[in-house]
Amino acid sequence: MKITDYSKIADKYEDNPYRLEERQFDKDLQEYMDKHPKSMYQVLDLACGTGIYIENQINYFDNYNINWHGLDASEDMLKRAKRKLKNVSFVHGIAEDMCYKDKRFDYISNNYAFHHFLNKEAALDEIYRVLKKNGIYKQHNIAIHDMKKWWIYHYFPTAYDEDVKRFWEKQAIFDELSVRGFHVEMQVQYRLERIKVSDYLTHAMNRDISVLTLITDQDYQEGLEKMKYDVQHYPEKTIVNDFAEMFCTSRKG
Repeated sequence: MKITDYSKIADKYEDNPYRLEERQFDKDLQEYMDKHPKSMYQVLDLACGTGIYIENQINYFDNYNINWHGLDASEDMLKRAKRKLKNVSFVHGIAEDMCYKDKRFDYISNNYAFHHFLNKEAALDEIYRVLKKNGIYKQHNIAIHDMKKWWIYHYFPTAYDEDVKRFWEKQAIFDELSVRGFHVEMQVQYRLERIKVSDYLTHAMNRDISVLTLITDQDYQEGLEKMKYDVQHYPEKTIVNDFAEMFCTSRKG
């Protein structure tokens, strides 16, 4: 499977408004702390990127005593995170071989990143190792097998071929977590709608969506030119678009 070079998109990563999901209040973290009152919590954002999740959760949970941690494989993404957040412990590393001690964390968030892990089995082993008993691992991602009409795949069809190589199906995620001793709850939020092509052209031009960096330049340019043609000649053109998000909350037994 190919790997996204985040050094090429780190500077424009946060410009994508569709990353707003990472800014939402994490109700699962709140629920965990309500059920497990402690004087101090250790929270890791795994594959933290530019620190979007942590930055906003710090504001939501400013009344709690939380040590925030972030780990990411991209030094360029971490540089941006470190510039924004001074009281967070950031580590450059990979999910498959984390430097943390056993049972270090109460809660691990993992947003839109699991598909990037080259050895997903090893990453899950590490997640289990560094979680405390009854700790929570929350994986939030798109469910590409349920969204074959996504606008990306409409204009850049080879992108789906690349994503199939990177994404596990829901059942595989559920099974691999369960066999490791996690108690797993999974939900998928799905929507089907018509979207205006012109509203998405800028996102395609920015090429900051990871899978667009993995297809060939020729495939990318062909899809982009098709979008531009449609917008120029049919300004009101719409297409059917579907989108699915997976929320998987797993408690370590």
